[in-house]
Amino acid sequence: MSWVHAVIDVPHPLHDGAAAFWGGALGWPAGAPWPGHPELQSFEPPRGAPYVHLQRIQGAPRVHLDLESATPDQTVALASRLGATYVGRRDRWRTLLSPGGLPFCVLQSARRETPEAVTWPGGHRSRMVQVCIDAPGSVHDQEVSFWRAVLPGRWVDSGAAEFAGKWHDDAGSPLQLLFQRLDEPEGPVRAHLDHGSDDVSAEVRRLRALGAHDVGAGRGWHTLRDPVGLDFCVTDNSPARDVHRELG
Repeated sequence: MSWVHAVIDVPHPLHDGAAAFWGGALGWPAGAPWPGHPELQSFEPPRGAPYVHLQRIQGAPRVHLDLESATPDQTVALASRLGATYVGRRDRWRTLLSPGGLPFCVLQSARRETPEAVTWPGGHRSRMVQVCIDAPGSVHDQEVSFWRAVLPGRWVDSGAAEFAGKWHDDAGSPLQLLFQRLDEPEGPVRAHLDHGSDDVSAEVRRLRALGAHDVGAGRGWHTLRDPVGLDFCVTDNSPARDVHRELG
């Protein structure tokens, strides 16, 4: 496994608002639709490969993962044995649901370069660095076990009861994963985006000026809501492009 991508799924009426907001938040504008897949666009950095994408869907806004694999057939087979539900195949990817119901796709890996963080007026930097997988209590342990078995790489346990730990492939993936236990006992597993910055307060102010709604501050993060209703966090995870990330 190499790169992990984040895909922001929105219904058609909310698409333009999501493209404008996230293009401004990332500092990378939404590019042209994918050849053969007009429902998909990528937020395109000036250098490096895109890894945050936008998709029109039928249904409520959500975030899903795309996993790159050097052996996609083997990864799909492993995920299926571990409890994933196979949904279907497109020309370049296979779609599955995790045991807790989180959509994800598996595609062939390729050589890519992670973009640099964006430096904003005033000097602070930001970059999307993490996806948090949020699981209700009844399915949390099973969901964590599933992803740890599917994803090769480094795992670091968390010292906080609400978080199981963090994952990174140590091979250059632009995104790391965090696993959170929700207070709710039942429900589907979902995911949210964590936007890393070396000045959380400055980045929160910038994103609120772009139209994000303030939800509240936490311990090392600040929760916001984008204009289409998706909660996300600004975190103090380093926005630097590094291979062996600090996961403490």
